[in-house]
Amino acid sequence: MSLLTAVLWGLLPIALKGLLVYLDALTITWLRFVIAAVVLGAFLTYKNRLPSLNKLHSRGTSLLTIVVIVGLLGNYILYMLGLDKITPGGAQVMIQSAPMLLLIGSLILFKESFHFKQWFGLIIFCCGLLLFFNQRFAELINPENQYTIGILLIFIAGVLWAGYALAQKQLLKSFKSDEIMIMVYLAGSLVFLPLASASPVLQLDLLGWLLLLFCGANTLVAYGAFAEALDHWEASRVSATLALTPLLTLGFMQLTELFFPNYLEPEPLNALSFIGAGLVVVGSAFTALSKQKARKVEGADGVLRVDP
Repeated sequence: MSLLTAVLWGLLPIALKGLLVYLDALTITWLRFVIAAVVLGAFLTYKNRLPSLNKLHSRGTSLLTIVVIVGLLGNYILYMLGLDKITPGGAQVMIQSAPMLLLIGSLILFKESFHFKQWFGLIIFCCGLLLFFNQRFAELINPENQYTIGILLIFIAGVLWAGYALAQKQLLKSFKSDEIMIMVYLAGSLVFLPLASASPVLQLDLLGWLLLLFCGANTLVAYGAFAEALDHWEASRVSATLALTPLLTLGFMQLTELFFPNYLEPEPLNALSFIGAGLVVVGSAFTALSKQKARKVEGADGVLRVDP
């Protein structure tokens, strides 16, 4: 399930980038929320598991719900706007900053311990980012360059995702994960409706429809596989597996370039770029796995327990 999630998330920016040829970022984001809301809403209705809005009467719960919705909606649209300006490979490497920001946020808000190995993993990750974008330095130092703007949008999308994840961690005390997601999908469907343009959808060709359906289904299947993976495996191991996503995106981009040469603009890669991508993955995985190992402590009775 972890690998399935990584593969789907690895393919997603490539499909979204192709869909941007047909539709604008706002319309694509709206359609993704609509498809997800219809399918998940029908499932929860059938199972009689729709969230109870009575729980929102609590001020703390309602505030957390707003933060979750704003965070994920902002993440979706800023990622799309950023992807419109940069390559899928660059976007996927940059968005890996999100789980790192989540760890730092947990350190600040929840007073979680952050050990030496995790700081070492974070340093490796940052070095990997610098190496991956080594051919883009001249563009990145220009604040008006489209690639620089795209990278900044992707980074802000990562910040918003980290805020969403931190708030959801607390909101899970009141709602189940699928109940939270249906509220997010419904909110996204309503918020982006006035900004979307539905007429171009009717003019999509076969490839456009396939990309749209894939992007809509990807959200549901990937998050479902992600939840299933967490149900059967430690979160740190799942995170370490998902760290492979940027490499999968780069690999899929190479295959796309081989079989469909004119489909997308590839990310310019040299030896340092590949080393950088590898370091991003290693740094992410090392930080995630170090967290699991660091939390195991031995009690006075000799029994190994997990430190809360």
